[in-house]
Amino acid sequence: MRNATENEIKMMTQKIINWKYTLLRVLAFCMCCMIVLIVGSSLTKNLPKPWSELLLGIVATVAVFGFTVLFSRWEKIRLDKLGVTPKKGTIRRFIFGFIIGLLLSITHTALVLLFSHAKIVSVSSLSFSAIVFTFLLYFVLALREELAFRGYPLRALYCSIGSWKSQIIIAVIFSLEHIAGGYTITQAFLGAGTGAILFGIAALRSKGIALPVGIHFAWNLGQWCVGFKNEPGIWNTIIEKGYESKHEQITFIMYLIIMGFAILSFYLYRVTDQSKVHNRC
Repeated sequence: MRNATENEIKMMTQKIINWKYTLLRVLAFCMCCMIVLIVGSSLTKNLPKPWSELLLGIVATVAVFGFTVLFSRWEKIRLDKLGVTPKKGTIRRFIFGFIIGLLLSITHTALVLLFSHAKIVSVSSLSFSAIVFTFLLYFVLALREELAFRGYPLRALYCSIGSWKSQIIIAVIFSLEHIAGGYTITQAFLGAGTGAILFGIAALRSKGIALPVGIHFAWNLGQWCVGFKNEPGIWNTIIEKGYESKHEQITFIMYLIIMGFAILSFYLYRVTDQSKVHNRC
């Protein structure tokens, strides 16, 4: 009995040590990704926008994938288990995610327009090439963020400590990156952090990043299309004078409602047993 107890204590201690080492590796991975963004931003800042943003996004995406290869070997997890390499059903999951993200964005826009003093108007000066360029830019940015957060980091932590703990840790790191990018604390933790939970649960449910990339890409694209990205898109949102503050509040509240509904829907869809670590990876 004593030996059995000692063995259980040793196994529990080893598990704690293992997940702490995994967390340190995840933090090192995220730090590497952050350094690439900082260095890349300084090197591309003198280039004209939006070319500088696209170039930075492409370079950062390639770098993140390179880090993923290195850290996956360190963690001893195959790339296909991380869900970052194309396989059967990848395109289908991406398209499905794109449809979900677009529906979420359309619903959000409709609710904002319904409850705020605002309307959308067409932007006639936008060229077709500018639209295509913006589509490409938002795809690259979504791919970079999903690789950087819902690829190796989320999957490695998930294998060690399970779903919700890993998602909370990644959501915090995701929020901190957005603070570094100029977001307020509320925008980062309630805004980007809530989105991180949605993308995270989508990645874990689908066992890859194709689905969250589709959702992320379509959401940002849909928000840009109606002028919710602080610049005119295909349309622009015109707010009645004196209602700017109220519009921002309604936009944020509706965002939280929409994201909360989406998270709940993913959670209720095919809830799996999270109790055994060997079933996770």
